[in-house]
Amino acid sequence: MKITDLLTKETVTLQLQSRNKSEVIKELIDSLDGAGKLTDKRKFEEAIFAREAQSTTGIGEGIAIPHAKTNAVETPAIAFGVSKDGVDYESLDGQPSQLFFMIAASEGANNEHLETLSRLSSMLMDIEFRNALLVAPSKEEVIRLIDNKENVLFEEQEVEAVTSPDKGLILAVTACPTGIAHTYMAADALKQKAKELGLEIKVETNGSSGVKNKLTQEEINNASGIIVAADKQVEMERFNGKKIIQVPVAQAIRKPEELLSKAGSGEGETYKGSGSLVSEGKKGRSGFYKHLMSGVSNMLPFVVGGGIIIAISFMFGINAANPDDPSYHWFAEALMTIGGGNAFYLMIPVLAGFIAMSIADRPGFAAGMVGGLIAYTGEAGFLGGLIAGFLAGYLVLGLRKVFSGLPASLEGIKPVLLYPLFGIFLTGMIMLQLVTPLKAFNQGLTSWLGGLGSGNLVVLGIILGAMMAIDMGGPINKAAFTFGIAMIDAGNYAPHAAIMAGGMVPPLGLALATTIFKNKFNKQEREAGKTCYIMGASFITEGAIPFAAADPLRVIPSVVVGSAVAGALTMLFGIGLPAPHGGLFVIPIVTGGIFMYVLAIVIGAAVTAVMVGLLKKRIVM
Repeated sequence: MKITDLLTKETVTLQLQSRNKSEVIKELIDSLDGAGKLTDKRKFEEAIFAREAQSTTGIGEGIAIPHAKTNAVETPAIAFGVSKDGVDYESLDGQPSQLFFMIAASEGANNEHLETLSRLSSMLMDIEFRNALLVAPSKEEVIRLIDNKENVLFEEQEVEAVTSPDKGLILAVTACPTGIAHTYMAADALKQKAKELGLEIKVETNGSSGVKNKLTQEEINNASGIIVAADKQVEMERFNGKKIIQVPVAQAIRKPEELLSKAGSGEGETYKGSGSLVSEGKKGRSGFYKHLMSGVSNMLPFVVGGGIIIAISFMFGINAANPDDPSYHWFAEALMTIGGGNAFYLMIPVLAGFIAMSIADRPGFAAGMVGGLIAYTGEAGFLGGLIAGFLAGYLVLGLRKVFSGLPASLEGIKPVLLYPLFGIFLTGMIMLQLVTPLKAFNQGLTSWLGGLGSGNLVVLGIILGAMMAIDMGGPINKAAFTFGIAMIDAGNYAPHAAIMAGGMVPPLGLALATTIFKNKFNKQEREAGKTCYIMGASFITEGAIPFAAADPLRVIPSVVVGSAVAGALTMLFGIGLPAPHGGLFVIPIVTGGIFMYVLAIVIGAAVTAVMVGLLKKRIVM
């Protein structure tokens, strides 16, 4: 498949009318939709903006490549647009963007179109090619330029020599969250700069179509320097004991010469095989939060999917899944079996498994999963899962040191036999001893919460609501969220009602503020405010982050106060929430009154909106 199979005259715009980032994105989406490339324009737009929220796709040098891979795409396609005056796209170099390629990748299809898109990323590294596109007089000329450049690129790839392992070889790994554009642009930036500097380099790409040009262990052992430019997890265990330079993928695009210079001179930090880097002579950071977030982020799909399925089952009646109850319904039982009996059954093992994997890489995963399962079946709850994950991870790290003296001929059996055997055994034995006291602790905490008076419950609601807003998806937010799930697991639904209300208020409050106090926000912020209505209703607190980052001294106190008010009111109204996630979709199953719960959220959002409106200065248009 060629690039011109994806980019046609119908999706080329020689002069964009847009004047800001949001408008450019929407104009390019309109181009794709008008050409019949999308099945759901709104869903594709949400996917594009979600990718931009991770990091800007304005890579600098006048280029922006917004992209998304979603089932909202009918046919894989590319939209191209030119803005000769340039648009502020929040690019990495701070300069206006003039060339825009919007990539619409489809899910479920083969990966041929993804490999084609990677070639586009490579072509854009050529400044002469970019300049020619900028002044192209017609859509036909744009197509011709791209077609000719691609043919040249094919020829170069055919004659490219395979680099053999050598003492002077520099290795690199590139990976971005979606694996479509930045992965390959980073790889090509490094290869081109290495060619200019007379350096030998091999680059492994971790893209949507899989790992390409995979590094061998022999090459790693002989490498003079290793660069890992990645914004997602890549295989790190193979670099144990080697000095590596670890940076975001954008750094390889923007500063390839600097990275190559450091790698070539032997700079870097020694990888210790624990998922973290330790500089020689310095104690490394524990990475506690990184390991915790690895577990929580991988657990979250089970929480969200399973939680909403359980919530739907409750709509038939709180006890409708029980065959002995008069309200029994077979579909409610099926939903509860899927959500509660299976998705929720895996939550704690997955939490523990990925914490352990973050600490000890793949050898820690099995021990963490087994430890988490023991915690779940032993009613040790989420606290047990957390302990199991960290216990398994550090036990496996210890085992690696214990077995480090074994002959090299036994190296291959360590990850497949020794680590899982002793890791599972030791983790399991310790967790079997811990589950009883942990179960007693959970029961005591539940009893204590159940015995709190209304005044103390209101204080708890204030604390939990504020925790959800203070860092909007960070460690404090996740600590409150994890506590709420543990309380649901223990049968106490009140804390999580306060937590979900507190998490919904920041984006809803800011959305409301952009609607009421329009003169306090610029056009881009007002557009983002519309998205915040959806994110807030879906319990995605992170929707408020762009506003907080732009004006933290005014926004953060406002959202914290609003969320604290919402949390306090849910406790005061006696609201309970048996579902861990879902936002607006699970409100029908709250206990204590749907109207009162909605009222608590609305009041909290209104408090935030009013505070933001009063604190922010008016923008002079």
